[in-house]
Amino acid sequence: MKSSPTVRLLLGLLITLAAVTGFSSYALYQLTRLEALQNETIDLNRHDSLLLLRIQNDVNTIGLKLRDMTQVSHPGGIYTYRDQFGLLKQDLNSALQSETKLSRARPESSRRRALLDSLKQFWLTSDQVFSEAGQGHEAAARALVRTQLSDQQTYLANSVSRLLQKNTENEASADATVASIYRGVERDVYAFLAATILTIAVTSLYLIYSNRRIFEKMESLSKQRRVLAAKLITVQEEVLRSVSRELHDEFGQILTAVGAMLARAERKGLPPDSPLRTELTEVRQITHNTLEKMRSLSQMLHPTVLDDYGLAKGIEWYAGVFQRQNGIETNVRITGEPVRITGQPAIHCFRIVQEALTNAAKHSGSKRAEVHLDFGPDRLTIKIQDFGRGLGIARRSDHFFGTHNGQQAMFAQPGLGLVAMRERAELLEGTLHISSEPNAGTVVLLEMPLKHEEAAIDPAAGEAKEEEVLTRTYE
Repeated sequence: MKSSPTVRLLLGLLITLAAVTGFSSYALYQLTRLEALQNETIDLNRHDSLLLLRIQNDVNTIGLKLRDMTQVSHPGGIYTYRDQFGLLKQDLNSALQSETKLSRARPESSRRRALLDSLKQFWLTSDQVFSEAGQGHEAAARALVRTQLSDQQTYLANSVSRLLQKNTENEASADATVASIYRGVERDVYAFLAATILTIAVTSLYLIYSNRRIFEKMESLSKQRRVLAAKLITVQEEVLRSVSRELHDEFGQILTAVGAMLARAERKGLPPDSPLRTELTEVRQITHNTLEKMRSLSQMLHPTVLDDYGLAKGIEWYAGVFQRQNGIETNVRITGEPVRITGQPAIHCFRIVQEALTNAAKHSGSKRAEVHLDFGPDRLTIKIQDFGRGLGIARRSDHFFGTHNGQQAMFAQPGLGLVAMRERAELLEGTLHISSEPNAGTVVLLEMPLKHEEAAIDPAAGEAKEEEVLTRTYE
């Protein structure tokens, strides 16, 4: 026995899920990297650059003030710039404090420490300059501005420029890293999609291949089942035909002979009031009744009316027998141009009608039934309908399907009769459909193709004669 593809399909599913999980984790990791790079490098650099630009602007303003202090004569002298330097110092300290908070998020650099040290030295020198100017030593103060303070301002400006340049380089490097991550993720996404599509394609092809093999095997088993069902039904009909023939030919003749012998014995000079004559009469009547029942049973086992007069007349005959036996009013209606159907197709159709009416008698509680034969150009439709309580909804373990309130449903099966009906419908290359409504009865609908090479049109002229012969022969 070949193994089921379920294990391999489940393994492929697990591998696919693991690949999806792994790639999702990888994508989340890359997104986390991008977010950290965005927050810790790019955004931080941009804020730091804005603060450095503010510091650079203040340092350049200080440079302009130093030029004015040395080149432009002012009535109050250098000391008048003290307040302006105080405002610039306050703004620089504020900007440096903010920049220092940002710089704590990154490693301390020697350039930043050098900037802070040089700025501290610059303010000490400026305090010395304004101290000399305040004491009236204008020339000494101007000399300090030209020599020390200007050089320190130039150094500050260069330090700030180098920090700005470093931030620009860091931002460019971060942009390159982001672009590299995007390219890598994009490449991996395409590779993952290609691998996923390939896996899905391989799995789908394998699934199609497995399903195709399963369906081929099911089709082969179905063909074997149909052949076996056909053989079983054929054997069953042959057995019934043989039993019917034996009952009719052998036992029928024996009972007929027994009845004739009893009649002769009854006529051999026995007094009319003889007890023996009464007993012989009773035995002959019992023999006659037994013969009639045996003939009726023989006809039910294999109705010779099907071979003699075809399907339509056989169903009409059986409807009469069914009505007498079960007390259910049974009407047969024939539309279209009747076709004489005999042989196996006739017996299959007859058995389906027989089983449907038997089920109606057993389960429906109906007092009326109807059989409608509609002969079309190339199809025969047989509709058997009762007007009883309808079929009950079955459990899911049952295997008979039909319609209930206009929807697909499964019905309880009283036995194998419905299964046999379906098998016979398949042997006829037809379809069997059963529908039911609560308290509205059940409809059994058989549709089958008509093969005119196996059927002949009933002659209308002989219909009355056939009816008379049927009545005389089978009732």
